[in-house]
Amino acid sequence: MNLITEPYLSQNARWPRSGRHILAQFDADSVVIYLAYRPEIGHFAARNGYFGGEFSLSRMSWVKPNFLWMMYRSGWGTKEGQEVTLAVRLRRHAFNEILRLAVHSSFTPEVYGTQEEWRRAVAGSDVRLQWDPDHGPAGNPLERRAIQLGLRGDVLARYAREWLLGVEVISDFVAEQRENAKAPYERLVTPREEVYPVADPLVVNRLGVIRSGQSPGTRILMRQEAIHESRDT
Repeated sequence: MNLITEPYLSQNARWPRSGRHILAQFDADSVVIYLAYRPEIGHFAARNGYFGGEFSLSRMSWVKPNFLWMMYRSGWGTKEGQEVTLAVRLRRHAFNEILRLAVHSSFTPEVYGTQEEWRRAVAGSDVRLQWDPDHGPAGNPLERRAIQLGLRGDVLARYAREWLLGVEVISDFVAEQRENAKAPYERLVTPREEVYPVADPLVVNRLGVIRSGQSPGTRILMRQEAIHESRDT
């Protein structure tokens, strides 16, 4: 397996306890995201290095950079239709582009100002974002929020082939660690993840992520400034 791993307890000690943060494994060129599919789709992608075959480009596909969030959604690879867990290595510039295009899946007044502006943003983007409670290894909800990103249209088509650096089936690793996903988690090992640095302040503002040293009041002010800027352009 090509993923870098680390004991869960060591990582949990340094991860933020609350707030909206993108936890991911990344380097200068790539970001790892996770998906869970039925075998026909998952094994095709791993064999060929792209998504095709029974993979549908006409439906929205949700990707997650947070391993434990994927484990919560797939039941550690036990849910029907989610038996094959994929670790997809995406070009980092492509991941940044996905974040830049992301629009909330529900109206967020502090970001968009009005329902009309939000609907206009939705119509003009092929990327949706949702912040949901992150979850611990046993499925317990946390105060920290985890992001998932829905891709469709041209963005999904580019993701499925052009933006990929590698697709790996990690189902054996998932099954092995599923047995360790019980408190006190002393044997649990997970992919090493850090808080992903979003550099563009307008993207930070739209997503609602918290940057190091940034107070909630500063973030709200940035959102208000971005709303005014979007109205002027």
